[in-house]
Amino acid sequence: TKSMQKASKANNYHYNPNLKSNARDNRQSMPKSAIRLWRHVLSNRQLLGYGFKRERPVLDYIADFMCTELLLVIEVDGITHDDDNQHRRDQRRDKRLTEVGFRVVRYSSWEVLNDIDWVYQDLRRIIDETVME
Repeated sequence: TKSMQKASKANNYHYNPNLKSNARDNRQSMPKSAIRLWRHVLSNRQLLGYGFKRERPVLDYIADFMCTELLLVIEVDGITHDDDNQHRRDQRRDKRLTEVGFRVVRYSSWEVLNDIDWVYQDLRRIIDETVME
Protein backbone atom coordinates (compact mmCIF):
# COMPACT_ATOMS: atom_id res chain seq x y z
CA THR A 1 0.00 0.00 0.00
CA LYS A 2 1.01 3.59 -0.49
CA SER A 3 1.25 4.21 3.26
CA MET A 4 3.83 1.42 3.57
CA GLN A 5 6.25 3.08 1.13
CA LYS A 6 9.44 4.18 2.84
CA ALA A 7 9.36 7.85 3.76
CA SER A 8 11.30 9.91 1.24
CA LYS A 9 11.43 13.27 -0.45
CA ALA A 10 9.35 11.77 -3.30
CA ASN A 11 6.35 11.20 -1.00
CA ASN A 12 7.09 14.27 1.15
CA TYR A 13 7.93 12.01 4.08
CA HIS A 14 4.26 10.99 4.35
CA TYR A 15 3.19 14.54 5.17
CA ASN A 16 -0.55 14.60 5.93
CA PRO A 17 -2.13 17.91 4.83
CA ASN A 18 -5.43 16.93 6.53
CA LEU A 19 -3.75 17.45 9.91
CA LYS A 20 -2.21 20.82 9.04
CA SER A 21 -4.60 22.96 11.11
CA ASN A 22 -4.34 20.58 14.09
CA ALA A 23 -0.54 20.82 13.87
CA ARG A 24 -0.75 24.62 13.76
CA ASP A 25 -2.96 24.59 16.88
CA ASN A 26 -0.45 22.28 18.60
CA ARG A 27 2.40 24.67 17.80
CA GLN A 28 0.44 27.48 19.48
CA SER A 29 -0.04 25.47 22.68
CA MET A 30 3.07 23.34 23.12
CA PRO A 31 3.75 22.04 26.62
CA LYS A 32 6.61 23.59 28.58
CA SER A 33 8.82 20.51 28.07
CA ALA A 34 8.41 20.60 24.27
CA ILE A 35 9.15 24.33 24.19
CA ARG A 36 12.30 23.73 26.23
CA LEU A 37 13.52 20.97 23.89
CA TRP A 38 12.79 23.17 20.89
CA ARG A 39 14.52 26.28 22.26
CA HIS A 40 17.56 24.59 23.83
CA VAL A 41 18.26 21.74 21.44
CA LEU A 42 16.32 21.55 18.16
CA SER A 43 15.62 25.04 16.76
CA ASN A 44 17.99 26.92 14.45
CA ARG A 45 19.96 23.79 13.55
CA GLN A 46 21.57 23.72 17.04
CA LEU A 47 21.79 19.93 17.02
CA LEU A 48 24.78 19.07 14.81
CA GLY A 49 23.42 21.35 12.08
CA TYR A 50 20.25 19.33 11.42
CA GLY A 51 16.92 21.03 10.82
CA PHE A 52 13.83 19.95 12.74
CA LYS A 53 10.16 20.78 12.25
CA ARG A 54 7.73 21.15 15.18
CA GLU A 55 4.36 19.38 15.18
CA ARG A 56 4.80 17.75 11.77
CA PRO A 57 1.77 15.87 10.33
CA VAL A 58 2.91 12.42 9.22
CA LEU A 59 0.70 9.46 8.28
CA ASP A 60 -2.26 9.74 10.71
CA TYR A 61 -0.22 11.40 13.45
CA ILE A 62 1.40 14.66 14.41
CA ALA A 63 5.02 14.15 15.40
CA ASP A 64 6.28 16.47 18.13
CA PHE A 65 9.52 17.00 16.21
CA MET A 66 10.84 15.62 12.93
CA CYS A 67 14.08 15.79 10.99
CA THR A 68 13.34 14.57 7.48
CA GLU A 69 17.04 14.42 6.57
CA LEU A 70 17.66 11.86 9.34
CA LEU A 71 14.17 10.27 9.23
CA LEU A 72 14.08 10.96 12.96
CA VAL A 73 10.96 11.61 15.04
CA ILE A 74 11.30 12.89 18.59
CA GLU A 75 8.38 12.66 21.01
CA VAL A 76 8.12 14.33 24.42
CA ASP A 77 5.76 12.35 26.64
CA GLY A 78 3.89 13.96 29.50
CA ILE A 79 2.26 11.97 32.29
CA THR A 80 -0.74 11.11 30.10
CA HIS A 81 1.58 8.66 28.32
CA ASP A 82 1.86 6.61 31.53
CA ASP A 83 -1.71 5.39 30.94
CA ASP A 84 -1.84 1.80 29.59
CA ASN A 85 -4.20 2.66 26.72
CA GLN A 86 -2.08 5.64 25.69
CA HIS A 87 1.03 3.48 25.93
CA ARG A 88 -0.52 0.96 23.51
CA ARG A 89 -1.47 3.77 21.12
CA ASP A 90 2.10 5.11 21.31
CA GLN A 91 3.45 1.63 20.51
CA ARG A 92 1.16 1.30 17.45
CA ARG A 93 2.16 4.77 16.29
CA ASP A 94 5.88 4.06 16.75
CA LYS A 95 5.48 0.78 14.83
CA ARG A 96 3.78 2.50 11.88
CA LEU A 97 6.39 5.27 11.79
CA THR A 98 9.19 2.70 11.98
CA GLU A 99 7.63 0.65 9.16
CA VAL A 100 7.95 3.62 6.81
CA GLY A 101 11.55 4.25 7.83
CA PHE A 102 11.49 6.68 10.75
CA ARG A 103 13.43 6.19 13.94
CA VAL A 104 11.27 7.24 16.89
CA VAL A 105 12.88 8.49 20.08
CA ARG A 106 10.85 9.30 23.19
CA TYR A 107 11.78 11.41 26.19
CA SER A 108 9.63 12.10 29.22
CA SER A 109 8.69 15.66 30.06
CA TRP A 110 10.61 15.14 33.30
CA GLU A 111 13.83 14.28 31.42
CA VAL A 112 13.51 17.35 29.20
CA LEU A 113 12.69 19.71 32.06
CA ASN A 114 15.23 18.33 34.56
CA ASP A 115 18.13 17.02 32.49
CA ILE A 116 18.20 18.81 29.12
CA ASP A 117 21.98 18.29 28.88
CA TRP A 118 21.50 14.50 29.04
CA VAL A 119 18.75 14.69 26.39
CA TYR A 120 21.06 16.75 24.16
CA GLN A 121 23.92 14.26 24.56
CA ASP A 122 21.59 11.32 23.98
CA LEU A 123 20.30 12.88 20.76
CA ARG A 124 23.87 13.52 19.60
CA ARG A 125 24.64 9.83 20.20
CA ILE A 126 21.50 8.74 18.32
CA ILE A 127 22.30 11.01 15.38
CA ASP A 128 25.89 9.74 15.27
CA GLU A 129 24.55 6.17 15.17
CA THR A 130 21.99 7.06 12.49
CA VAL A 131 24.56 8.75 10.28
CA MET A 132 26.94 5.77 10.64
CA GLU A 133 24.32 3.23 9.46
